[in-house]
Amino acid sequence: MAGLVLGPLVRYVDEDSATVWVETGRPCVVEVVCDGTAGRGTAHTWQIAGHHYAIVTLVGLPSESTVPYRVLLDGKQVWPPREDRYPPSAIRTLPDPRGERGPDADTLRVAFGSCRWAAPPHGSSRFHGGTPAHDPVGPDALDTLATRLAADPDAERPDVLLLLGDQVYADETSDAMRRWLASRRDLRTPPGGQVADYEEYTRLYYESWLDPDVRWLLSNVPSCMIFDDHDVVDDWNTSEAWRTDMRATEWWQERVTAGLMSYWVYQHLGNLSPTELMTDPLFAQVRKAGDGTGLLREFATRADSDPAFTRWSYRRDMGRVRLLMVDTRAARVLTEERRSMLHERWWDWLREQVPDGGPGAYDHLLIGTSLPWLLPPAIDDVERWNAALCGGERGERWSRIGERIRRMGDLEHWAAFPQSFDALTDLVAEAGRGPRPPATVCVLSGDVHHAYVAEPFWREEARPPVSRVLQLTCSPVHNSVPASIKVGFRFGWSRAGRRVGSWFARHARTGRGGRAQPPPISWERTGGPWFGNHLMTLTLRGRAARLRLDRAQRGGESAARLETAYDSDITEPGAVGTAETQPGEARAGRTQPGDARAGDTPSEGA
Repeated sequence: MAGLVLGPLVRYVDEDSATVWVETGRPCVVEVVCDGTAGRGTAHTWQIAGHHYAIVTLVGLPSESTVPYRVLLDGKQVWPPREDRYPPSAIRTLPDPRGERGPDADTLRVAFGSCRWAAPPHGSSRFHGGTPAHDPVGPDALDTLATRLAADPDAERPDVLLLLGDQVYADETSDAMRRWLASRRDLRTPPGGQVADYEEYTRLYYESWLDPDVRWLLSNVPSCMIFDDHDVVDDWNTSEAWRTDMRATEWWQERVTAGLMSYWVYQHLGNLSPTELMTDPLFAQVRKAGDGTGLLREFATRADSDPAFTRWSYRRDMGRVRLLMVDTRAARVLTEERRSMLHERWWDWLREQVPDGGPGAYDHLLIGTSLPWLLPPAIDDVERWNAALCGGERGERWSRIGERIRRMGDLEHWAAFPQSFDALTDLVAEAGRGPRPPATVCVLSGDVHHAYVAEPFWREEARPPVSRVLQLTCSPVHNSVPASIKVGFRFGWSRAGRRVGSWFARHARTGRGGRAQPPPISWERTGGPWFGNHLMTLTLRGRAARLRLDRAQRGGESAARLETAYDSDITEPGAVGTAETQPGEARAGRTQPGDARAGDTPSEGA
């Protein structure tokens, strides 16, 4: 008899269709049956490396409805379990823009965050059954969101959850994971206690998604995902020299191949719409073959070696909101003379997705990128300085020093790819112009283990966008934030940090190549920094937008809970500020002469 190994995960949902992903214990027929409707989907499982999966498409669902569903394997119900403390899982469809619309039809709630340890890594602590009381990094924001929703099924809930990278940590494994790894191989041989192959990746996903609260949450709230470095290894694709060194090891090729294979299975397929799934050539080949291990391995190997081979970035339209999720890891071009965050092929794709402001334009544009576009200014200056050194601005000796600094300091964000930073800036500005530009253009990011809001400023001669443009960063969902990180990021946002950063910028620009240029915009922090385990939620209602930051807090004798640390309208200039900012104190406007200075608003959070 087939059993349910992992899932169900509700992935894609629109006004009348949905996809549900599962892993099963053996080959079988998977059915998803929606109660009280004609909604029913069926799929045969397919196999990768001895594991069995299915992604079931449902069509003809009623719009703007909450529809409970069941999962059957070979006709036997396996979800929800017979004895379950959680409310039944349900699919909540979006409003039909062509039909009758309810009172909440123009509202979309988008929750997002990144960087989630399923359990603290080896040496940091020992979980005792995963209980929050023994969690040294504080309660998990996804667990606490699940607890809130399960306690009150009628409570406000996200329409979609964006997981912006580091869904699993292949290079920072838990005590339990290392014990399992030691049962199958010698950890004294590289890569030691890190993940080595596909089978070990599957164990990471079990550790993460079999968490009962998270499992129930992902069975209810649709999710969009994109990888970041720890899904494969810390600082994945930092530079050409880094890749050369990694490829010289005996273990790296299997690791990156397995990482991309597992990402395709566990995350990427669920990002696709039913139409995209039907037309995806690799998915069709894998289903036809039954065992698609060889096909997927060949695909993953080519994807690693050629950034133009496949597109991991994708688009999701939800009513009058457009989401563009951008791959900033596997799509990189790393040769110093052509260094780019995206291959030109994918830059072209990204530009094609940006609304032109004409009829049928969107009310809000969201750009999801695991790495922040706008960093603390001092850190941005240091990364630009380092990129100039590595590019040879101050000679070969400084180039070698720069590469060492780049790796030690994790200097590989958008600022470390200056031409790509400028290209994204131009894209954002273009999106915010036109006869009917979106009300907001928001860049959603994670990675940097603190949360903040930053606003860019264009000079008048640069044709600034009309839309409100913001960088919204939320990280981590569940991870450590050492005191040194807090100090460093606070300094990076401060006036003193800006002055230190300016010295690095001048040092780069006085090099012999003359290629190191300042960024085309300036920006300031208008919210945060906040530290802890967080989720941000954007509530988009028509052309209005509201941002809320919820922090997971220990509950003493009771369960952990989410507490709102920040809640503000972000549609109008001047509406964004820190939690302590009083109305009218936040600086307004999208154009500003000279440099905008960071640190003009007080910081919050500890």
